[in-house]
Amino acid sequence: MSRSGRGGAPGRPGGRGGGISFSARETRDLVAAWLALGVAFTLFLLVTSGRSVGPADLLDLFGTDQFLTLLALSLLTAGVGFLLHELAHKVVAIRFGQVAEFRADYTMLGLAIAAALVGFLFAAPGAVYHSGRITPRESAGIAVAGPLTNVVLAGLFLPVFLFADGGFLLRAGQLGVTLNAVLAGFNMIPFGPLDGRKVLRWSKIGFGLSFLLCAGVAVASVLYVGFPI
Repeated sequence: MSRSGRGGAPGRPGGRGGGISFSARETRDLVAAWLALGVAFTLFLLVTSGRSVGPADLLDLFGTDQFLTLLALSLLTAGVGFLLHELAHKVVAIRFGQVAEFRADYTMLGLAIAAALVGFLFAAPGAVYHSGRITPRESAGIAVAGPLTNVVLAGLFLPVFLFADGGFLLRAGQLGVTLNAVLAGFNMIPFGPLDGRKVLRWSKIGFGLSFLLCAGVAVASVLYVGFPI
């Protein structure tokens, strides 16, 4: 997600087309969100596969091959999908002369982990906050950059899914396609702080085309690729 306004982003002047840099706080927030989402998706996959994840079970699971494999899968697919989604917002915002930084929402990250424990997939790890003069078209461009990045990632994971012989690579390809596709489709919903709302404010036609692409990829991935559970 991307949000206009300061939202805690530093007040440094940003020139149009300026370079990309990361503050210590932003780097910390990105790493924390990446790790928290990795753990949340790992727990979700364990629960949906029928594995018990009570307090005693978690102590036994940590460090096992199953947990570490699923954590690696989650960080590589969901984690990378999230990171590049947010970085796409940041890159385009800076291209339009904005001051832009990612801020993690630690409350939502905690809720994501708690929801995963009961088999519910929920992820609102934070947003890229940007400030500066901006047109509706530029705001839409910043917003749609995230979902389109996830569509590209889903396409990159597809050959891995199609041609992997099995094992870790097959599961990574399957999860990478579906999670990125669903993330793209979900973020194009024109509601609340989601990216689709900003695109709709700019152009109904632009929103319609973007939504059809992202939602179509999401539906196709769920129907024909699925989750590795």
